[in-house]
Amino acid sequence: MLKIGVILGSTREGRLSPQVGEWVKAVAEKRGDAEYEIIDIADFKLPFLGEPGGDASGAATWSQKVAACDGFVFIVAEYNHSITGALKNALDYLRVEWNNKAAGIVSYGSVGGARAAEHLRGILGELLVADVRVHPALSLFTDFENGKVFKPKEVQADSVNQMLDQLIPWATALKTIR
Repeated sequence: MLKIGVILGSTREGRLSPQVGEWVKAVAEKRGDAEYEIIDIADFKLPFLGEPGGDASGAATWSQKVAACDGFVFIVAEYNHSITGALKNALDYLRVEWNNKAAGIVSYGSVGGARAAEHLRGILGELLVADVRVHPALSLFTDFENGKVFKPKEVQADSVNQMLDQLIPWATALKTIR
């Protein structure tokens, strides 16, 4: 069975990614087509790439966790029209662990996180990660109560399933070349 990591892409206090990630995982698990696991980059305590400090074992554990996955769903918050610095750092920490895998993107922000998703697509391409077309975009105004409590519109679950309908075959195909 495929292993899909649901990567929480924000580490800020008060972040919304844990709520979104748990919801995506719950929607995905109903399908029975893969094993889904929340991977929170905050758990790894990665120092900024190239700078001293941090926990070296965190980097090794991060490498092992990503290497063990066949594909990913990135939960992406839009900060300043892009992805978070923490997510960029976590992506940059690894290279071959990402190669020849598939990814879906679920973003959120004032315009659904669309700009962050587009930036992430370019980064994933460089890492040889094939991202799928369907992209659930969650609005801070309509899918969150008071911008803090995640209450997605019912149609959003359909969008997640459509994304996974693309992700699972791609992850399956790419597994054959790793």
